[in-house]
Amino acid sequence: MRWYRAVRGTSTRDATRSSNPIGAERDPKRVVTFSDAVIAIAVTLLVLEIRPPEDTHHLLRGLLELWPSYVAYGITFLLIGQMWVNHHVMFDHIRSADRMVLLLNTLLLLVIAFLPFASSVLAEAFESGHGKRTALIFYGVTYELAAVLFNVIWEYARRGRRLLTSTTDDDTAGAISRRFHPAPVWIAAGTALGALHPVVGLIVVAAFIPFYWLPIKGEIASLQRTREQSRGDT
Repeated sequence: MRWYRAVRGTSTRDATRSSNPIGAERDPKRVVTFSDAVIAIAVTLLVLEIRPPEDTHHLLRGLLELWPSYVAYGITFLLIGQMWVNHHVMFDHIRSADRMVLLLNTLLLLVIAFLPFASSVLAEAFESGHGKRTALIFYGVTYELAAVLFNVIWEYARRGRRLLTSTTDDDTAGAISRRFHPAPVWIAAGTALGALHPVVGLIVVAAFIPFYWLPIKGEIASLQRTREQSRGDT
């Protein structure tokens, strides 16, 4: 009987490996640590894009004229903060990362690291009054890529539940998907409106912030089960 269980367990593990054509699976902790570092650098670079006024004789006026930089900084910082939170939401439920997850996560970090530049372009366009539509589209497309990659990573990881933790049930996975799915549509709508009226487009993109900071109700029960299981193991 023990021999049968051992053989059955081995065959199950082999089947799991054979169903994974994208390389070996690894503990995602290092992925999260590296991602946290890249995101931290990205939000730090945002403030470095705000240049102090050159005319110190009229410093107050110069500081007030930098309002587009302050707006771009605030919106981008909060949106990157959302990405950081949602990245942890994903990897709290991802048990292991295969080669495809590593690739997709690297592409996501590539886009996030590019956001300070997109934010700087947007601020410069609004300060100068020239190229605002192009800058808003450029900014929106950058965020669109990040939103799409979030969905791709999560949907790939939850496919067949192969990479998810044992405590992440279908309801929890579905709740996270429902939170992620509107993002590409929302950002695309704001970008399209920005092509017609940049200020309206920016407002729509900024409206993305309060909605996505709300907790995902469907994942709370799963996290509670994980904590209970951890306490039971100890």
